[in-house]
Formats: sequence, C-alpha cells, structure tokens
Amino acid sequence: MTGKILFTVTESPTQPQSPFPTQTVLGVPVSLVNMEEVLEAVRTWVKGTEPALIVTADATALVIAHENPKFKALAQQAKLVTADGVGILWALKRMGVANPPKVSGVELVAELCRESAAYGYRLFFLGAEPGVAELAAEKLRLCYPGCNIVGTRHGYFTPDDDSIVAEEIAQARPDILLVAMGMPRQEEFFVGTQAITGAKVGIGVGGSFDVYSGRTKRAPKLVQKLHMEWLWRLLLNPKKIGKVKLLPRFVRLLLTEPK
Repeated sequence: MTGKILFTVTESPTQPQSPFPTQTVLGVPVSLVNMEEVLEAVRTWVKGTEPALIVTADATALVIAHENPKFKALAQQAKLVTADGVGILWALKRMGVANPPKVSGVELVAELCRESAAYGYRLFFLGAEPGVAELAAEKLRLCYPGCNIVGTRHGYFTPDDDSIVAEEIAQARPDILLVAMGMPRQEEFFVGTQAITGAKVGIGVGGSFDVYSGRTKRAPKLVQKLHMEWLWRLLLNPKKIGKVKLLPRFVRLLLTEPK
C-alpha cells in the first residue's frame, strides 16, 4: 500500500492571505514583515483552526515559482512569504521599499525554538539526510533549554510515502512542522498532508538543519551583514552552483517584468 498524497491547490491568481503589507515580486506577494511580527503571527495561528504556511523565499524560490504554476499558486495562497536573501531585498528596494525586512529560515528556526521554550509549542523537524535533523534538535535543545521538539525524521522518502510519513508525524501531535526538503517539495508536503499531520503552522526551512547540526558552517557575522551568505555557501559547497546560476535569471526576469 502506498501513501501518495494528491497535491491540490488553486492555480489561478488569488489575493494574498498575509495580514501584513506585501509587495508583489514576479507574481508572488512578499510580506513586508520583520521577525517579531512573524513570531506574533505564529502565536495567533497556533491557537487557530486554519493551517498556515510560511514560505521563506530567496531569489531562487521566485524563479522556481515563475516556472512552476503549482508552486506559484501555493506561494500566492501562503499566509506569509518572507524575504530571505539579498536578491529579494534588492528587488524590494528597486520597487521603492525602503529598508525591507529580512526573515530567513535559519534564523526563524532558532527563534521558534526560543518561543517553544516560552510558550510550549510542539515542534517537529522533518528533512535533511538521516541523522541530521536529530543532531540539530539535540544542539538546539542545549541552546534553548525547555525547547519542545517532539519529533524528528529525515527527508529521504518519495511522494508515494507522504501519507505514511504524515501519519508518523501526527503521532507526535506537532503544532509547528519545520520542513527541510528543498523548494517546492517542502511546501507541497505541508499543504498536501496537513489534514493528516494536524500541524497548525508549516514552514519550509531549506538547509537550516544542516547548519544547526554543525554539518554546514554558517557564514561569519560580517559576511551575513554584507548579505554575502550565498557566496559563503558556494565556497563551502561548490555543488550549489546550480542554485547560484539562477540569480542572473532572477535579475533578468525582474528587469523584463511588465510594469
């Protein structure tokens, strides 16, 4: 018996569901929201009845959305699409947004662990290679005593097994599901299985578990301040060149986008 989830989402443009101001970039409403506003929204959504998807988007994500109608529709219907990367920040500034706020997936993971200790949120880590999410959870529990990480699982499974994995996650009764399986897989998994997992909030967090497990070293503070983390990641892992090559395409798409 397989457990494939049929991913369904309206592919027609929709009004953004974000409770915050947005700026549309390549057809995706990017939320003009800072970290504290995201955390305050999560506090509300965890107590609510409707599921909430948060997309932490860099330039690559918007190129993928441009070429993938299902992912674009999913991003348009997300509660929040945060700016996570220098490309998005540049685009927002070019559109007249002064000092656009950045909320990255890796920083959001740490803040949610802090919030979990304070508010008792039940967090579940899904994704990365076997053993990575577990190690990340162990280290984050040490950093944030009381952090309530109720389960972990690697992300090496096929869509045919989505419902089986979702049922495993459901047993942990998570409030917030953090998924590190790459775009658009991580977002599609949350939306497609939320009725099974019961998680109120789903967030795609990319390579965050690799960072917190120590498998990937995060850029020094100065490099982060200069918004050059993409170059640091490329130097550490040349295999990411494919992702970096999408940056010029993002710029071309933005410059040629109809006004």
